[in-house]
Amino acid sequence: AYNKKKKETWGVCIFIVAVDLDEMTFTFTELLKSISISVCAFFQFLKEVDVNMDTVSTKVDSTVSRLKKKYDVLLALYHKFERTCGLIYLEQPCSEISAELSSVLVLKNYWITFLLAKGKVLQVEDDLVISFQLLLCVLDYFIKLSPPAMLKEPYKSAVTAVTVNGSARAPRRGQNRSTRTAKQIDIDTKVIEVLCKEHDCNLDEVKNVYFTSFIPFLNSIGIVASNGLPEVEVLSKQYHELYLNNKDIDARLFLDHDETLQPDVIPCSQLERTPVKNNPDEELNVILPQTPVRAAMNNIQQLIMILNSATDKPSDTLIVYFNNCTVNPKDSILKRVENLEHVFKKKFAEAVGQACAEIGSQVTLRYKLGVRLYYRVMESMLKSVRQVLITFFLLSKLLNDNIFHTSLLACAVEVVMATYVRSASQSDGISAETNLSFPWILNVFDLKAFDFYKVIESFIKAEPSLTREMIKHLERCEHQIMESLAWQSGSPLFDLIKLSKEREGQADQPEPTSSVNVPFQHNHTAADLYLSPVRSPKKKASGPQSANSTPDGQPGGTPPTQKPQKSTSLSLFYKKVYLLAYLRLHSLFFRLLSEHPDLEPLIWTLLQHTLQNEYELMRDRHLDQIMMCCMYGICKVKNVDLRFKIIVSAYKELPNTNQETFKRVLIREEQYDSIIVFYNLVFMQKLKTNILQYASNRPPTLSPIPHIPRSPYQFSNSPRRVPAGNNIYISPLKSPYKFSDGFQSPTKMTPRSRILVSIGESFGTSEKFQKINQMVCNSDCQLKRSAEVSAAPKPLKRLRFDIEGQDEADGSKHLPQESKFQQKLAEMTSTRTRMQKQKLNDGNDTSASEEK
Repeated sequence: AYNKKKKETWGVCIFIVAVDLDEMTFTFTELLKSISISVCAFFQFLKEVDVNMDTVSTKVDSTVSRLKKKYDVLLALYHKFERTCGLIYLEQPCSEISAELSSVLVLKNYWITFLLAKGKVLQVEDDLVISFQLLLCVLDYFIKLSPPAMLKEPYKSAVTAVTVNGSARAPRRGQNRSTRTAKQIDIDTKVIEVLCKEHDCNLDEVKNVYFTSFIPFLNSIGIVASNGLPEVEVLSKQYHELYLNNKDIDARLFLDHDETLQPDVIPCSQLERTPVKNNPDEELNVILPQTPVRAAMNNIQQLIMILNSATDKPSDTLIVYFNNCTVNPKDSILKRVENLEHVFKKKFAEAVGQACAEIGSQVTLRYKLGVRLYYRVMESMLKSVRQVLITFFLLSKLLNDNIFHTSLLACAVEVVMATYVRSASQSDGISAETNLSFPWILNVFDLKAFDFYKVIESFIKAEPSLTREMIKHLERCEHQIMESLAWQSGSPLFDLIKLSKEREGQADQPEPTSSVNVPFQHNHTAADLYLSPVRSPKKKASGPQSANSTPDGQPGGTPPTQKPQKSTSLSLFYKKVYLLAYLRLHSLFFRLLSEHPDLEPLIWTLLQHTLQNEYELMRDRHLDQIMMCCMYGICKVKNVDLRFKIIVSAYKELPNTNQETFKRVLIREEQYDSIIVFYNLVFMQKLKTNILQYASNRPPTLSPIPHIPRSPYQFSNSPRRVPAGNNIYISPLKSPYKFSDGFQSPTKMTPRSRILVSIGESFGTSEKFQKINQMVCNSDCQLKRSAEVSAAPKPLKRLRFDIEGQDEADGSKHLPQESKFQQKLAEMTSTRTRMQKQKLNDGNDTSASEEK
């Protein structure tokens, strides 16, 4: 066991060094084979080795992330492929079928053809949707070449119909290419129609992939007119060359169920089970989790069905709104939509590669769906806005605002893109980062993050059909904006803060401290945010406002004699930032300092003061960087032993965190370093006087804790977690829909399965139910249990965080003549030795405690 661990450690170290130095002379699969480890085990072990900022660079993080995405997509597709082939082919076909067409050969042929097509056609290899559509194209091609006697229904009838009507497998030489293509579309789509119906997949999209990408791929390898199966060895050789060039995963090994590609076994607790039936003879009803492919197809199908009734142009209702404006915005709206479509297609091609972008309808359909959603939400939004307006002044102003329309369209397109771009590993429905992930859409539309933020809440409230996954996605986009994107140089946020300082000669107070604990009022409209501080001239209370006044971030529209009005968008933004900052601080504090509850209000006060008065520290930085520095600074001045390495180790366990946040912090212009360097050279220098006040007899006045509201983005019928730190949820009565049966047709569910209880263990004595009742009723139980079980995380074993001995110093030295490769290996060896020593010490500590 020791030699195996040693071998795995060397393998991980060599991988890290090779990636850092761009010297990958082996494939990822070859590495896994040489050290006898699976993909999942390798990723887990690499995570354990990542004990400091020096060992695993952001470059390695990026490479591992790409590998994991590709593996997750391939794993999901192969499982779907195996199950689908089982539904298509008979297990024991008639004796007249030759042995050459055995199920094993069929699987191998189909899978390798798909892998080769995927590698040649798709540059976006982690796009689950397009990859699955391409897989359906491969299945369609081979099903039509298969003898009907091998097939199950409805595929057998579909193939028979194609044969009766005349197949286009061997087109006549006299036909020109366009005629043959037209005939293929008319005749050869029966099988693919069945495949799409069985998998809730959009037929038009799959047909487009088939004729614009798959057929040219077959032509390129010379088998488009073949009446028999292509030589599998020839295709395998071509794929092998592709795999060696990419130096990643040999996906052919899925066919052999190779141990290196086997996933971790799903724990039984992750399966939803109905309560045990009283009758032991009855079959136990087990509801398996929805597969990633099925989840993606269902979400897309739902989006398409919702928008089928929507139009590509403004509705009659919208036209009425437009006509009532002082300046009709219709022409500018249509022109903007058309221009942004060209930009979108161009940027999409740049992001995914021209070969993939040539799947034309994929790009067109996604944008078209986004436009339909844009008009649909605009109409709903205007109806709600109109209810609170006295005149058409603000309405006209809003509908002629370029930033509002660009933001609304960007949000609609983002919803569509996020519905399509899903990672197989994201069971919660949130898309993993890809080339097309947010904030990609901001760059496409040349839109500022702060302006995009203004439309998110109104968008969600205006579109009731958004799925829970999409609401969570938009909420995460909002968090990204508040954490960092809105604080980038060039953001209109800084102009707004400057204007707020000038308002009535106030100090640096974008949002007064007194309003921090005021409950949120989630009733802001798009007009409130995009047009504040503009007010209707008919409102006497608003003062003599000029019709030429400008919205947020556009100084110069206020007459010299009039004081700037308070910005609604800035005020709301700061309230949300305060709330997000406190929630993240509380999560980190709970992991690290639960034994020092008196420190939390001090840390929060320093953090709130920094965001309000020293907001320039946030420029081109991340909210979490300031949060960790505040925690470290207060602990330092209060003589509480909390080192940055421990803060970082706990921070990495928080949701939605990125190692680059603490590995790469802006120090000064175009110079980046670790968070400890930022603390010493920037943060501490700026806030030293303020921090030292907390050690005096007269500490600063404590900031109030933000009022924590119920999220406006939650579904009322979402499962509710029992507040006791246990894995218990209460779920309401549900009637899920299956789209293939019609939108209003619920799936068949028994009275027993319509409401499920999952506790993570089998039912037993009545005492267990009494405990559950106590946990549900006792709201204080959560804090009590959490305090009992909380423990500070183990410090990272080796970190080069420290400057001038503030924390543990790194004593590793290297001779100048050593190569980079040797230096890296030496560092890995040092890390392994330290890990073994720490493990030995931990073992001794455990033994000692047991003896006591």
